[in-house]
Amino acid sequence: MIKKISDKDKKDWEKFINSSDKLDNKDKSEINESSNYIKKTIDLHGYTLDEANQKISQFIENCFLQGVNKINIITGKGLRSKNLNDPYQSKDLSILKYAVPDYIKKNSEIMKKILKIDLDAVESPSKGNFDIILKSKKK
Repeated sequence: MIKKISDKDKKDWEKFINSSDKLDNKDKSEINESSNYIKKTIDLHGYTLDEANQKISQFIENCFLQGVNKINIITGKGLRSKNLNDPYQSKDLSILKYAVPDYIKKNSEIMKKILKIDLDAVESPSKGNFDIILKSKKK
């Protein structure tokens, strides 16, 4: 079925296009907010849990001192983790995806430097990374 566009719809469209009023960009606040960030990324693939925790502590401290605002932490999804087959280990806390954010949340010295952790990304089965927003370093 082919529908013809009515004359009224054509006039309304023409009026909209020629108007100075435009639709607001629904993502505008996110775009403006994120464009002001100084960002760094760290990839923790291949690290043991202890190595990853030590590395992330150092990385957050260095980023904080350098005035970095946003950190992207790549942990992987844990789909190839050998820990999934070990009934004596917690599958959630032995996989970096869950263990690293848990370590960060429990470390009070690190948390003093953090404004927000994107825990929704941690819980998402389709993501293997998450962001941290750091507080501004006081001068």
